[in-house]
Amino acid sequence: MSDSGRAVTRWVVLGLLLATLLTLLAVQGISTRTTGRSATPVPGAGGPLAGDGPILAWGPGGLQPRDIAPGKRIALTFDDGPDPRWTPRIAAELRRFHVPATFFVVGSEVVRHPDLVRELHREGFELGNHTFTHADVSSLPGWEQRLQVGLTDNALAGTVGIRPRLFRPPYSSVPGGVSPGQARAYERLARDGYDVVLTDLDGEDWRRPGVDSIVASATPQGNRGGIILLHDGGGDRSQTVRAVGRLVPALRARGFRFVTVSQLGGLSRAQAEVPVDRWGRARGRVLIATLAVARWTTTILAWLLVVVALLFVARVFLLLVFARRHSRAVRSRAYEHEFTPPVSVIVPAFNEVVGIERSVRSLAASDYPELEVIVVDDGSVDGTGDLVAGLGLGRVRVLRQPNAGKPAALNHGIAEARHDIVVMVDADTVFEARTLAHLVQAFRSPEVGAVSGNTKVGNRKRLLGRWQHIEYVMGFNLDRRLFDVLRCMPTVPGAIGAFRREALADAGGVSGETLAEDTDLTLAVGRAGWRIVYEENARAWTEAPATLRGLWRQRYRWCYGTLQSVWKHRAALWRPGEQAIGRRGLPYLVLFQIVLPLFAPLIDLFSIYGIVFLDPWAVLGFWCVFTSLQLLLGWYAFRLDRESPRVLWAMPLQQLVYRQLMYLVVVESVLTAIQGSRLHWRPIARHGEIEVKPS
Repeated sequence: MSDSGRAVTRWVVLGLLLATLLTLLAVQGISTRTTGRSATPVPGAGGPLAGDGPILAWGPGGLQPRDIAPGKRIALTFDDGPDPRWTPRIAAELRRFHVPATFFVVGSEVVRHPDLVRELHREGFELGNHTFTHADVSSLPGWEQRLQVGLTDNALAGTVGIRPRLFRPPYSSVPGGVSPGQARAYERLARDGYDVVLTDLDGEDWRRPGVDSIVASATPQGNRGGIILLHDGGGDRSQTVRAVGRLVPALRARGFRFVTVSQLGGLSRAQAEVPVDRWGRARGRVLIATLAVARWTTTILAWLLVVVALLFVARVFLLLVFARRHSRAVRSRAYEHEFTPPVSVIVPAFNEVVGIERSVRSLAASDYPELEVIVVDDGSVDGTGDLVAGLGLGRVRVLRQPNAGKPAALNHGIAEARHDIVVMVDADTVFEARTLAHLVQAFRSPEVGAVSGNTKVGNRKRLLGRWQHIEYVMGFNLDRRLFDVLRCMPTVPGAIGAFRREALADAGGVSGETLAEDTDLTLAVGRAGWRIVYEENARAWTEAPATLRGLWRQRYRWCYGTLQSVWKHRAALWRPGEQAIGRRGLPYLVLFQIVLPLFAPLIDLFSIYGIVFLDPWAVLGFWCVFTSLQLLLGWYAFRLDRESPRVLWAMPLQQLVYRQLMYLVVVESVLTAIQGSRLHWRPIARHGEIEVKPS
């Protein structure tokens, strides 16, 4: 399969995974959007159902009360469960008194606690439908009413193999308190074959009027039986347990007999709980399994959110602490005289005619005494070598070779270099006059094998350039300060980096085995025992990609090359003498440049879930804290780099757009690595838009 075909396959797979995840989040959100507990029944008169009994069914004349045989009979009903804490305690109380009862269950709770529902059914308790998410059916369109009731039916079918006929609407009341809108909704449900069960009184209200008042109200229409409403879910139900313990003995003492709702309405158990066939059970089980997966997915994402938040705060803290330590170390340096060893600057170039003249002229104009600039023309077809040769600059010479790639061009230049300090520079990079002088000062110490300069974005007038400018100052440069203090620098950038020739020899030269030759080389130098430092005053101005396509191609190559380099040098994790790179540098790269960006999109999706289904203000608060910490870190980073912090106004938008693009780059790179594809280096279009700021 071609590289383009593999790329399409990767994106198709990624799209399917994303669609699946969004579906699971939507399912979980919808299935848990419980809106509250049933309302307390209130007396009412004058409503469309005033004077009717509490069990309503469809008859020849429309919605009609079901006949209830006379007698002192009471049906205890429980809404909003099952609840893993309270339902077993209430059931135990009922068993203690040998009292039957009817539990009107919420479908979303059924799929969470199927074993509890099975236990209730096995013990002989009757089950009714209370919608799937405790929704007010009178406020829903017909299709959503059927969905709420049908999902609960499926949940019970998959759990205990029955379809309940009894339905109690959430927020229902006594018949006299039913509004015209509620009556119309109940008519539709009754027409579909459900018996709509209301109530006569609130059994949890025993503390206010007393047991005697409830007993007196238990036969509201002469000598017929009544339905008492209690709750086993939706909050603290300790009062329900106490109510059962007091009501049952008191009512029995007055001659009342306890029955189920179906018995009160003259229905058999098989009529109230209709058995379903195999297909009905299978559909129910699929529903339960889907919601279980959705629930686990949401739980995992919630824990990932906690982990990512902790990692983010830890990274901010580490960067602030080590950047401050690095700043103090820089201020403490005091050189008696300037150190100016001879320097060879190598510029690999392939079709760089747009910006190489300005780059080479800036190098040749460096305020440095002994310097040679070697431009290695790597088979350019746009006249790059001829352009440089025609400049007639005394300290610049041009080497030509057939196109062999950047590592080969650098190795060619190293072999031809006359001096022991070798500086590698990209062909689009512009140096300040004093950049080289600052860059080489750290080589006073014989343990230093390489020095990283300070790469600055030179084209920052447009929004994309500003975003990259923020990233360079806040991300790359703060990271390099931390790496410098911990002595585990993983990357000396190709735009500006200086190496001791002996360190290059110990590393085996510049390798072409990865697409991030700068990271590969730096890790090899560090593993060879050399110290690598960061010199923030050695500034080099580079042209960042000016289009999203160019940015994607650059970061895709960087990220994939970093993955290759980490894998190539993984032995540093356990080899003696390489602990600085293996136990600090590599783990930091993996954790904060691969793992964290890899899972961050999931957190963004979970944030959307929180806005839609949970508390949007909590999500907004989290985002504000996140952005505030980023702004604090950005202000300090810009202060260290002596840059104006006014550009930070673009950071909040960067968090919403640019950051997502970088996450997708990491995801694409990891998928490419898993697939085993080889990624080829592709040049990025240059426009020569570098604007060098004054030192």
